[in-house]
Order: sequence, then C-alpha cells, then structure tokens
Amino acid sequence: MQALVMLLAAGGTCYLGLLAAAAAAANPGRPNALGSLPAHRRQKRDWIWNQMHIDEERNDSLPHYVGKIKSSVDRKNTEYQLRGESAGKVFRVDKNTGDVYALERLDREKISEYHLTALVVDKDTKRNLESPSSFTIKVHDVNDNWPVFTHRVFNASVPEMSGIGTSVIQVTAVDADDPTVADHASVVYQLTKGKDSFDIRGPGLIVTMNKHLDRETQDKYEVVVEAEDAQGRRGESGTATVFITLQDVNDNFPIFTQTRYTFSVPEDIRVGSPLGSLFVEDPDEPQNRKTKYSFVQGEYRDTFTIETDPTHNEGIIKPIKPLDYERIPQYSFTIEATDPTIDLRYLGSTSPKNIARVIINITDVDEPPIFQQPFYHFQLQENQKKPLIGSVLAKDPDAAQRDIRYSIRRTSDKGQFFGITKKGDIYNDKELDREVYPWYNLTVEAKEVDSSGTPTGKESIVQVYVEVMDENDNAPEFAKPYEPKVCENAPQGKLVVQISATDKDITPRDVKFKFSLSTEDSNFTLIDNHDNTANIIVKYGYFDRERAKVHHLPVLISDNGRPSLTGTSMLHVTVCKCNEHGEFTLCEEVAAQVGISIQALVAIFLCILTITVITLLIILRRRLRKQARAHGKSVPEIHEQLVTYDEEGGGEMDTTSYDVSVLNSVRHGGAKPPRPALDARPSLYAQVQKPPRQAPGAHAPGEMAAMIGVKKDEADHDGGGPPYDTLHIYGYEGAESIAESLSSLGTDSSDSDIDYDFLNDWGPRFKMLAELYGSDPQEELVY
Repeated sequence: MQALVMLLAAGGTCYLGLLAAAAAAANPGRPNALGSLPAHRRQKRDWIWNQMHIDEERNDSLPHYVGKIKSSVDRKNTEYQLRGESAGKVFRVDKNTGDVYALERLDREKISEYHLTALVVDKDTKRNLESPSSFTIKVHDVNDNWPVFTHRVFNASVPEMSGIGTSVIQVTAVDADDPTVADHASVVYQLTKGKDSFDIRGPGLIVTMNKHLDRETQDKYEVVVEAEDAQGRRGESGTATVFITLQDVNDNFPIFTQTRYTFSVPEDIRVGSPLGSLFVEDPDEPQNRKTKYSFVQGEYRDTFTIETDPTHNEGIIKPIKPLDYERIPQYSFTIEATDPTIDLRYLGSTSPKNIARVIINITDVDEPPIFQQPFYHFQLQENQKKPLIGSVLAKDPDAAQRDIRYSIRRTSDKGQFFGITKKGDIYNDKELDREVYPWYNLTVEAKEVDSSGTPTGKESIVQVYVEVMDENDNAPEFAKPYEPKVCENAPQGKLVVQISATDKDITPRDVKFKFSLSTEDSNFTLIDNHDNTANIIVKYGYFDRERAKVHHLPVLISDNGRPSLTGTSMLHVTVCKCNEHGEFTLCEEVAAQVGISIQALVAIFLCILTITVITLLIILRRRLRKQARAHGKSVPEIHEQLVTYDEEGGGEMDTTSYDVSVLNSVRHGGAKPPRPALDARPSLYAQVQKPPRQAPGAHAPGEMAAMIGVKKDEADHDGGGPPYDTLHIYGYEGAESIAESLSSLGTDSSDSDIDYDFLNDWGPRFKMLAELYGSDPQEELVY
C-alpha cells in the first residue's frame, strides 16, 4: 500500500481514495457517515494528501495538470474549492473531481513553490464538510539559466613585483537554477584575455602569473573572465572585465639630472638661506620618493647642509655658517643621492648615476666693518676722568681695507658722559657716580669711509659695557627713619631705641659701623653693640616736658672704609606723658622738616613767569582791540565831523574844532605854519551865514533850496576850498535816491602830490585826517 502511494505522488496524482478504501477494508465495522461515529472514539483527519509537483517552463498546451486532491468524505453533494493568493489566477481545481490545473507556465526562478488551502464543502449549503487543509505545490527546476556576473566591470590592484600566485581579486557569477539539482547551478570560470600575466583559480580567484610586473613599464592591465555552467550554457552576461592596477613600490634609485652643478652666491648670504637646488629623477610615485642627499667623504659638511624638499624631492643647499670670499672664494665637493627606504628585494642593480659634483663660487661684496670682539667690558673708578677707559677695534673685511670711524650713539649715552676717538679709544668727559648709575651700556658705531673721508654707508655696531667701580665716598647714615618716644618719668637705663646704619657704597661683608653721640650734654647715652647696631638709653631718668618736649640727638656714624668716613644723623626723641603701665598717653608730633630743592624753586619761578606773560598778552590784546574800535569809524561818521551844525544849534563846538584854512595854505605849497590857537581864527565854514528866513506865506524858494544855492555859489568861486564836498550840502538827497551819495570822500584820488604827514604833529584832533590823507593812494581804506 505504501508503494502505491509513493507511485501516485511521483506521477503527480493524489488519488488517495484507494488508501481510504484499504483503510475501510481493514476496519469493515467503521461507518461512512460522520454522524454515526461512536462518541467515545476520536475522529481522525480525513485528508489523505499533502503536496504536489510540477515542472517549470513546460512546453505543452495549457492548462497543465498538477495533481488531484480528494477526501475520504465521498458524497454526491461534495464540492472542492481552493483558497490562496494564486488560487484562481495561477491554479484552479475541478470542483467535482478535485483535479488541480496550472493556468500558466511556471518559472521556478521567480516562485519555487505555492501555498494553497483546500476545502470540501456541501454544494447546497456551502458548509465545510471537513476542516480546511493547506498544501504545497513545488515547481521542479530545469537547467534554463546561465551564470551571470554580479558586476560587468571589476577594479582591482596588486603591488608591482608581486610573486606568482598573489591574489588579486575574486569575481563571482551566479546561476539562478536550483543548486540542489546536480550541475544545474555550478559555474566554471576561465580567462579569455590577460592569460600571460594572470590566471583564475577555483571559484573566480584571479592571481598573478608573472613576478616581473613592473609599474614603471606598464601600470594597468585588462583581464576578461568568462563563466559557464557544467553543461556549457553561457550567455551575453556571462563575461566580465577586470581592470587591474599595479601599486607602486619603492624599487628605483633617484638619479641626478646632471652630473655637475655650479652656483654663484654673494658672500653676505644669510646663514640658512637657500643658495641652490639639486634635481633628481625617480620613476616611483611621490609617496615613495624619499631621496637623501649626503656629502661624499664629508667634504665641507661643517659649511653647508642639504635639505630635501618633500614636495618636489629636490635637494636644497644652505650655508650653516657665514661665507667669506677673502678666505675661501670657491667650494667644490661631491654629493650622493640615495633612498634609505628602498626595498632591496625588488632592486635589480645599483645605478652608477647617483653621484654629482657641486661647485659654489663665492662673489665679493662690500661688507660692513667687523669688530674684533662680540662685545666689550671696561671698568672705571667713580669720581674720576680717564683719557682712556678702553679701546674698540673694527676692521674692513674686504680687500680694500678702508678706514674706520667710530662714534657713540647719543641714545645710549643720554648724559653725554663718554667720548670716543677716531682710533676707537673711549674716555669720559664727566665724573661718574656709581650710586647714580653703576653700569653704562654704550652702543659704538663703526663706519667705513673712503679715501676722502666720505662714509660708504657700511657700518656695524657693538655693545660696550662700562662698569663703574665703587669707592668709599658716602658717609654712613641711618638705615631707616626713626621716631623714638620716651616717657617723661622713664627710669635710668631705659632703652629708648636701637639704631642701625647703612651705606650707599658697596658694603663689604666685614663692614663695621661705629656709633657715638656728638655731645654728652643730654639725658641720653649711646651704647655701641659692636654688631653694627647701637642702643639709645636714658642716662639720668625723668624728663621735664615743660622744658623740652623733643630732644635732638646728633649721632655720629663711622665706617671702616678707606678712607674712613663719618656722617651725622639727627635722632629726634619725643618726651610723652605715660600712664602707670608705661603706655604713651600724650605726645607731640615732631614737626616735619620742610625743604624746597633748587629744581622745585626753578619750576615755581617758570610757572609764575609764564602766568605773568600770558596776563600781559591778554591786557595788550584788549587795549589794541579798544584802539581798533576807536579808529574804525565809518565814512558817514567822518562826514559828520566836517559838517557845520550851527543851523539847529548844538554843533557849534564840532564846527570850530577843525581849522580848514590851514589845509588851504598847505595845498598852495606854503610851509608848515605854526599851529594857531583854535579860538583865535574861526573856521571858514563858520563864516557862512544862513540865508534870511522868509515871512510866513511869502512865495520864495524853500529854505534848503536857498542854502544849497548859496553853498554852490561859494564853492564855484572859492579856489581855495577843500578837495571834498560836505554832507551839509548833499545830505538831503534822501535814502531812496538812485543817484546815491555824491560825496567824493569815498573815492580814491591820485592827482594830489601833497604830503599830509605833518598832520600827525597836530595832536589827536587831527589824527583821523592824518590817517585818511597820509595813507598810500594805492591802498584801500580799511576801517
């Protein structure tokens, strides 16, 4: 029975009714009806099939028979149905027989199996006669696909000079057929291009076949790989191209581009500056160019160095010490170019062209003088003038050997204490005080001059340090200001203060100061402690504050220098009232000594002088402004001074102020007459009489018209009249007259040759006329 079931499955038929019949024969007492099943027995599953198979890409006509589903429930009203995603689209079932058919050709590479659900229902009620059962339809594979590469183009790289069998890349082609079926999905690779240098092994592994792959000869290779299955199926997509790039390794020596290099540099080139470059050729890639330049046999290794430029791989020659044309005019040496990082395994033979000759010609330049020492240190005793403190010396390093002139920069000797001779001898013009400046830093210039004494512009400097040596020229003094106090009832022997001394001079370690009082006539005594200190103590006891509230003690302090000096320092002791505990309760402060130095007095005097000068300038300026305002009168004001005012009264004094007859005599060439009394001779204009007044109502010309006529007639017949018109005549033209003023005072005249400077001697009354007529005719009157 089992063999029969397997046969049916292999043939694609699920005729399981036989199995059901056999089961019924083995148990003839089992009823067919579901309802007659005993209640105490479990009902078994009645589906008697599980899966079906069908070949892909069948060429016979559709639909294709797949298999048969059948249940042990065999009734006339039984109906078979399929449920699932592909039910009704890809597969259908005969509802009466249970035969399953494929409605289209199947492709296993797209879907290898389908999952469906079978149902047995009642035709009339559509109720399930059994529970739904799932089954699978598997698609059998046929060898209908050829291998396909994952990429059509592959890129790979391998170091040059690699050994035979070095892995380069592994390529993969995929066959979509079922790998569980023998030889359906197996892939075989072979090279169709590039076999001379590469080979392919196993599952697509490309390896090298030549150990002499040189990147400098050929850096890229193209390899074509073909893939087919075991049965020889292959298609258009069964080939792939592999581009292999050789990676560079450092396997080449650098080679000089020329065997001889010549450079010319001035002798004053700065140390460390590049003077020339050496070029080499290295076929390796830049990251593998590690050229090292070195001197052969150590020639001039202490004068030059060669640094490698990592960007251009060139050697840069630099001097490491100053060059001197007069000492060595030319340098010649051999250099070698090597690469310490080269891989000797790939090196065939050493190149003989990695050595070159370098010649450096030094050119002469006019160099500045050179001092014999980098700096100078001299010593000078203070309070002395020495004609020679020390000497500096500079020479012209050039072959011309020009003369040198020395000078001290004034900025380094602001006090102008020092001088220097043409030969470089330094002396001091003034005595030096070590306590003011113990050191002087001088900058000495050495200038090169030609045969005529003219500087060539080449100069150099050197520092000269003058140390002022100390001598004992300062007397000792108190180390600090003391303000001692003592109680008025202090007992005998009471310590008032302990004093110490100092000296502005250099104090040696064995210095000894001696203390003493210049007078013993006091209530104090001094005890020298012989350790450069002294104690001031009360001599008798009790002080009278009413008699002296402050005691002034002159203390003599002597040193043990050579010669020994003694100084006097004043110690002011204040007598205070104290309580029973000896605490000060009332003390008078010592009046501070007020003193003004000469410099302060000079500054105060200059300030006072400056303030005085400024005050005088302000007063003078105000006075000048007043005079300018007094003199700066307008033309109408001048006119009014020359007008007769006696018609209306009040102007008589103004009219008689000026004697015009004097001007007439001058105009006719007369000598300068003596100044007459102003009241002895009336003015010409004062003799003019007013015309008689007309009676009211009389028909006569107006008063002003008559006066103008009279004045006009006088002016016409008076040959000695003044050279100007008066406002009295023309003053009534009116402010709106288009003729404006007819007065001649506002016009310049160059016809007169009379000198009116004598008016300056006539007093302040004629000062304005003197300014008017005494001015230059070409200048404009400015008021």
